[in-house]
Amino acid sequence: MNAYDHVLIARSKGRNTCIDFIKEIFTDFTEMHGDRRFKDDMAVICGLAYLSDIPCTVIGLEKGKDNNDKQKRNFGSAHPEGYRKALRQMKLAEKFNRPVIMFVDTPGAFCGIEAEQRGQGQAIAENLYEMSAIKTPMLSVLIGEGGSGGALALAVADEVWMLENAVYSVISPEGCASILWKDSSKVKQASENLKLTADDLKSLGVVERIIKEDETIFKNLHDDMYELIRKNLKLDKDELVLKRYTRYRRMGNLND
Repeated sequence: MNAYDHVLIARSKGRNTCIDFIKEIFTDFTEMHGDRRFKDDMAVICGLAYLSDIPCTVIGLEKGKDNNDKQKRNFGSAHPEGYRKALRQMKLAEKFNRPVIMFVDTPGAFCGIEAEQRGQGQAIAENLYEMSAIKTPMLSVLIGEGGSGGALALAVADEVWMLENAVYSVISPEGCASILWKDSSKVKQASENLKLTADDLKSLGVVERIIKEDETIFKNLHDDMYELIRKNLKLDKDELVLKRYTRYRRMGNLND
């Protein structure tokens, strides 16, 4: 299977979305709404839930199921208020010592003029800055597309996991092909060069774990999440943040 095949699978119709993972892994999910500044962005789902006996905050980018749902959720492309809503819930999780679990599936942040007018770049940058120092366990799971800063804004965590057919990249293969070669037919070559597959990113140290996509996916994710969260809850908060800082400092170090 080549890299572009993984892209097509990550985008495929009928693929599990954030809502499916929340329903199958957590109990007593209660959704929270709004960024307290502008409005509620339906592309970002936030709420409180239980992971077995652990109360936690769950945040995810949701593409939607049918056509109406996809339009309502803007196909998973969040506006700045979506990222601000997510950060508001992260800060509350820190206050009440709840771990944060995030699910990422987005082609990228919405790039319309209204999003730029409301501070899209600043909202993403603020998330990156704040998430690097939030003193509670954080885990991010790439379940479909991980597009550029729109994905990274929910992926600064203690560990980042990735489904075997998910993709994670600074730009879409189509965008890369059009910029580098001015030729959309180069999309397969762009996919290979971007190193966007789970295997590529695991080898580069960008993700810690690849999750096999089979009938046991939800159970395995639940059990693995529970084990990691319990372990990280025992850590001193400053130690937790230092480990997160060290994780990102290691990336791109050619001397290791």
